[in-house]
Amino acid sequence: MPESAESDGSEGTVERLPVPGAPVTGLPAARTAEGAADGDGPLDRAVWRLRSRGCWEDAAALLEPHAAEHAPAALRRAALLVERCMFTCAGWAEAEDALRYAEARAATDDERGDAACERGHLAYAATVLGVRDRADEARAALGRAAALLPPAAPGRALLDFRRGLMAEHLADSPQSARAAYRRAHAAATAHEDPLLLSFTWRHLAGLALRDGELAEARHGFAESLRLREELGYLIGTAPALAALADAAPEEEAPRLRAEAARLFRLMDGVPTWLAEHLPTAA
Repeated sequence: MPESAESDGSEGTVERLPVPGAPVTGLPAARTAEGAADGDGPLDRAVWRLRSRGCWEDAAALLEPHAAEHAPAALRRAALLVERCMFTCAGWAEAEDALRYAEARAATDDERGDAACERGHLAYAATVLGVRDRADEARAALGRAAALLPPAAPGRALLDFRRGLMAEHLADSPQSARAAYRRAHAAATAHEDPLLLSFTWRHLAGLALRDGELAEARHGFAESLRLREELGYLIGTAPALAALADAAPEEEAPRLRAEAARLFRLMDGVPTWLAEHLPTAA
């Protein structure tokens, strides 16, 4: 689950832990996604380089000067700090402050909807990581986001993905989760959002593995890993390797886990929730 912690709450498998789904909107666009497609400007590239290496505070600092006058920048900054919570189980107060700031600056339905989606994700993360039970708050916030964001809104794909996380990890409803992940997957494909696709592939594969569909699970996990490697999403590569190992042939799994452990050490033990799945990572 923390891929945000990337996880869902799985029992014994990496894919069922919480998932970092922190959407990050681009500047100046308000688009966010777990696979948030950052823009092509110098600021966007700098933020992505820091984010992809787990330097969320530094990335948020780059956006801070823009946050006062630009609502999408304020939300993007908050999303980075929420993602840090999912990966490290720390920084909750800073994320709350940044999110309240972004919520106060949202002026359109799309901006308010994106902020509500981020609020729901922060509450979900706190619940799934065992910090505090905020499940009711998460459901209410994601419901508010669904009422504000029209079906074609850019933020709808991320919202569907996060509703899938709620269905899988808090409601224990894999069928509802699969439907939500598929909607998010289709929208991410249409919007050419490869990072979000890496998350939808991963979680659809996790459900396939749960159902004993090994070939489907391997394909999904492999696609997730491929996309993350192509994007240079270093912070999410170890979880992708560990997830693929759960569905890999017996002779291949140890190599994948060893590589995941190497990257986990390289990233200073982040995501923190991955440690228990990599006993050799200590």
